[in-house]
Amino acid sequence: MLVKNATVMVTMDGSRREIADGGLYIEEGVIKQVGPTSSLPKTADEVLDLKDHILLPGLVNTHHHLYQHLTRVVPAAQDGNVWNWLKVLYPMWARMQPDDVKLAIQVGLAELALSGCTTAFDHQYVFPNGCKIDDAIHTAAEFGMRFHASRGSMSLGASKGGLPPDSCVEEESAILKDSQRVIETYHDDKHGAMTRIVLAPCSPFSVTDDLMVESAKMARKYKVNLHTHLAESPNEERFTLDKYGVRPAGLMEKFGWVGKDVWFAHSVHINDAEISMFAKTGCGVAHCPCSNMRLASGIAPVWKYRQAGVNVGLGVDGSSSNDGSHLLAEARQAMLLARLNLANTPGGPPTDKKQWLSAREALEIATLGGAAVLGRNDIGSLEPGKCADFFAVNLNRVDFAGGSMIDPVASIVFCAPVTADYTVINGRYIVKQGHVTTLDLPNVIAQCNRAARRVVSG
Repeated sequence: MLVKNATVMVTMDGSRREIADGGLYIEEGVIKQVGPTSSLPKTADEVLDLKDHILLPGLVNTHHHLYQHLTRVVPAAQDGNVWNWLKVLYPMWARMQPDDVKLAIQVGLAELALSGCTTAFDHQYVFPNGCKIDDAIHTAAEFGMRFHASRGSMSLGASKGGLPPDSCVEEESAILKDSQRVIETYHDDKHGAMTRIVLAPCSPFSVTDDLMVESAKMARKYKVNLHTHLAESPNEERFTLDKYGVRPAGLMEKFGWVGKDVWFAHSVHINDAEISMFAKTGCGVAHCPCSNMRLASGIAPVWKYRQAGVNVGLGVDGSSSNDGSHLLAEARQAMLLARLNLANTPGGPPTDKKQWLSAREALEIATLGGAAVLGRNDIGSLEPGKCADFFAVNLNRVDFAGGSMIDPVASIVFCAPVTADYTVINGRYIVKQGHVTTLDLPNVIAQCNRAARRVVSG
């Protein structure tokens, strides 16, 4: 594939080059050449002319719950914090059937791809009525998304002091046995892998100590990554202090859940000492600004994380706590929320612009940051040897008028969120001229709507 004539190409390479009239030459899903169009081969089997477009590395989603497309905007869960929200939705999730989950995943992957996302992590931890993580893996493979699937879990039901109802939890022996099966069946650690497996007990208030410890042991044996929710709300902090006498981050240290193979979702209520611990041990963070605002969870200390050297990526979080899966919109929201947080600075917002999260820094978090959080060095930038994952947006639209020719890179973040005109994963069109190519999307949407009504109403 030859990609040529982009108005500007954002490489996110080591020099953060932005190349005018840029393009790529790709073979077998791998980038071979990057540079001005004049420096590239003149022909290829497939030629994509991106005149008047901006070309960017594919965005990386580091935290999602795709099954939650079945329970968007449930009235009883619209207003309230995360614990109220969970208590409303747990019984609905217990009604999901395998076909329902497949439809939700298809809708979610389509929405992600249309927003420029090329790699997605899915945290699935509810497996009722015969649902299996296998269904998500096969669905993502058919769609064409680069996919990190979690064999998530909940084992601490309400009868044993946890938050979820007993109908949503599993026996720990079954969780660990299936985790081993899933890793051995699907995990691919090779360069350019389309499927990787993550072990991801849901949260400190929904699993036992033993499951956290044994999951970490298994992950290290098989060299797969670990993920969980952490420090999302004050309720969680009170839970761990009352039960263990330590804050959530301290509990992770106790369980051996620290290291370069670990990343946490949210990490909003974290102090300076804990940020230093993350940096020292290599733990990463999935920042989910829309969800954190929607549930009034708080503002994650993203600037402090970056200053300390903590890897930070973006996550859209569940489509019941964000009600959307638009990763480019999430980058914009991350920039705006970081700036809003500057209002809490003593004396008012700082005049030092280095403390203001810029549009380009937001894009860096959404690309390179996400790749680092997932432990990948083959995605996140447009460079020779990297996977051919990218998206492009036509700048000649009303959303950018008056700004796209002044600073097209900043426009993609500052201006209203738009959908991708092209999204390519592994050298394959997933979105072409604004339409998903690997799915009959209108039909899937109609089926998902019917399934959602049944799951919500019972």
